[in-house]
Amino acid sequence: MYRNPFAEIFLYHNLLHHMSNNLIKGSDEAEFAKPLYVPIKRRSFFMYAGATAGATALLLSGCDDDDSGGSNSNSVSLGSGDVGVLNYAYALEQLEAAFYAQVIATPYTGITTDERTALTAISKHEAIHRDFFKAAITAAAPTQIIPGLTPDFSKINFADRTQVLTAAKTFEDLGVGAYNGAGALIQSGTYLLLAGKIVSVEARHAAYIRDLLTPGSFSGSDVVNAAGLDQALPVATVLAAAQTYIKETINGDNVGK
Repeated sequence: MYRNPFAEIFLYHNLLHHMSNNLIKGSDEAEFAKPLYVPIKRRSFFMYAGATAGATALLLSGCDDDDSGGSNSNSVSLGSGDVGVLNYAYALEQLEAAFYAQVIATPYTGITTDERTALTAISKHEAIHRDFFKAAITAAAPTQIIPGLTPDFSKINFADRTQVLTAAKTFEDLGVGAYNGAGALIQSGTYLLLAGKIVSVEARHAAYIRDLLTPGSFSGSDVVNAAGLDQALPVATVLAAAQTYIKETINGDNVGK
């Protein structure tokens, strides 16, 4: 059956707009304080899964149905092909959503009103991204979605502003580099466009966090090169950095293959 990619992109925008409105109204505020592995509400899941089923069916067509993304003991395989890329993004968004949920639940000492407002907005964005990927993969490849991951933020003192913002900088820079690096692995042009729309939001987060730490560092030479291009990180590099904050062992050897 013919699918119109522009219609599916429009569907995606409507989905995020609807989710964002719900979050702004405060209907899901309590969800941000829950652990990473707690599933989204049953009503919300069916709403979002139904809305994304058409779009993700196209994106994941041609993926290996036998490549399970489930866990074996304490190891989690992200899978291969585009479904592997989706699981890769889902894992990172789980981590970011859990981190910012903790930041909002236990604000650091001396947090300003402006900082709280901005960090709350970032927390909502990350929760939207996490729930979108969960609903999308569940709708199109339910046997391949990775489980909810268990965060480990024991090395972060959430009462200390510098530690929290330094960790946030790490997560945001890592996210931008991960999406940029995954671009070459994506087989679906439609999915590549959608990933581009998400990474642009992550880059806004990264710039804001960097300037909170050091004014004017939003495009530092450690992330933007002399040609004005942001860093693109390979899967192995990203997972090695993220692994410190995830209790399960993540295997991304076949992502995009």
